Amino acid sequence: MEIIIYSFLESLNIGSVLNVLANTAYSPKLDLSIEGMRSQQFSTGVFFFMLLGVLVFSGIVYMVIFGSHAPKKMRFGEKVMFGLIITGIVVAVIFGGLQMLGGNLF
Repeated sequence: MEIIIYSFLESLNIGSVLNVLANTAYSPKLDLSIEGMRSQQFSTGVFFFMLLGVLVFSGIVYMVIFGSHAPKKMRFGEKVMFGLIITGIVVAVIFGGLQMLGGNLF
């Protein structure tokens, strides 16, 4: 059984992966200091909170516009409000996507 496990780990080439992770000179974006790790955890929390907000507001918009209690005709103020909420959702998704592509979560 040990031979199978060791051969599997060798095929994954874990040694070189750990070497890259441990070598901080490899990537200037890789910060293994305590402050860097704490900042990254905080940034990840903010990102997931933003995703939760996107889901909540998307659910509100869907339930009010397409739900069983949806109004037959929406007033001008309601149209503006939902337009701004939808714009905020789109901006949040774009902002989160750009953060993920850039590799830095603010």
